[in-house]
Amino acid sequence: MTLHSLEMEKISRRLRETCLQILTLVGAHGGKAFLVGGCVRDLFLGQKVTDIDLEVYGIESPDLESLLSRHHRIVGVGKSFGVFKLHGHAIDIALPRRESKTGPGHRGFIVEGDPRMDYAEAAARRDFTINSMLWDPLKNLLVDPFNGQQDLKQRKLRHTSDHFSEDPLRVLRGMQLAARFELNPCSETVGLCSTIETENLPRERIFDEWRKLLVRGRRPSIGLGFLSDCGWIRYYPELQALQGCEQDSEWHPEGDVWVHTLHCADAFARERIGDDWEDLVVGFAVICHDFGKPLTTRFERDHVRSPGHEAAGEGPTRSFLARITAQKDLIDSILPLVLHHLRPIQFFKSCAGDGAIRRLSRNVRRIDRLVRVARADMQGRPPRKIGDFEAGAWLLARAQALAVKDSAPQPIILGRHLIEHGEVPGPHFSAVLNECY
Repeated sequence: MTLHSLEMEKISRRLRETCLQILTLVGAHGGKAFLVGGCVRDLFLGQKVTDIDLEVYGIESPDLESLLSRHHRIVGVGKSFGVFKLHGHAIDIALPRRESKTGPGHRGFIVEGDPRMDYAEAAARRDFTINSMLWDPLKNLLVDPFNGQQDLKQRKLRHTSDHFSEDPLRVLRGMQLAARFELNPCSETVGLCSTIETENLPRERIFDEWRKLLVRGRRPSIGLGFLSDCGWIRYYPELQALQGCEQDSEWHPEGDVWVHTLHCADAFARERIGDDWEDLVVGFAVICHDFGKPLTTRFERDHVRSPGHEAAGEGPTRSFLARITAQKDLIDSILPLVLHHLRPIQFFKSCAGDGAIRRLSRNVRRIDRLVRVARADMQGRPPRKIGDFEAGAWLLARAQALAVKDSAPQPIILGRHLIEHGEVPGPHFSAVLNECY
């Protein structure tokens, strides 16, 4: 089976025209060019494609650079092994590459471009079969040496070859791909991943895979389940501690804290707002919101209680996020949501006053974020239903009326007021203004 030419309509007109121009140009000079990797996968799924990877066979790197330079401004990001970017276009053009493992991590490779490499050898270096397909839209020719199309139809996540284990980042890539496309990881792939160590992966690369899990995963629970099944949850002990941590069945009929967190993550994903930053902040807060329960859970008169688990979650949340990112502004935005995730229910039940709501807004920065976390928390308890989440709607309406829904209250007393009263500006202003606030 092949892709239908109309699938190219999923690519923007400008990107599509540039891509076809390059394919034609390479063919006219004795080479062959294919769309490869994720863009082919996404076209099969009928999804919009915003960037394209092309792989060129039969033309040496200097000749390819010269050919492309006649028609486009190019940026050589890996000229020594034949990787080029087109300036102003989301297109990467590369020769098929041969990689030799020389050291730990995802950078411990010697990479050599080889335009004479056969298709199967080139595809074998890719991570998963669903990313190993090559497609020539001019001839409507699909090259699929590892049956990626069939795996995609059957929603299987299967590694392409034994080369997979050379790059530990691929385990986390499997996590987010499984979540994004609702894939069922093959047992062989899970087993292989269980033998791979992290090899001190850099946080920026780790963060990118977690980011994709949260802002693009249709069912984050599948990705987190994969992380558990292959044993990589051991690198995130805060998550691992949730497994087997009991909850009171009256409030949590779904099971332990781990199961609850998986349901919450999926509930969050169903209601993402499409703003990557906001979704990332809320998504991480949902994952972390019950990290304090393993530290506080105890039995009281045949009931399971976790008093103070919100505050107890601060330390585990910090340590978990520190393994993933060094972005202080992100961490500082997530922590208050974990510390106050029960407030919407508590405030609703107690009919909290305006002052309490203003103080809450100051503490969490954005009440709309907090309500999203609390809503996911309540939805993560099947078969219990929450309906319209009355507590969240109430709090949002009150916050909107007080103009603190998506920002902290504005200060009434400013530095200029102190100056008007004869104060000389200095370091003491900060303490005075904070006290006034």
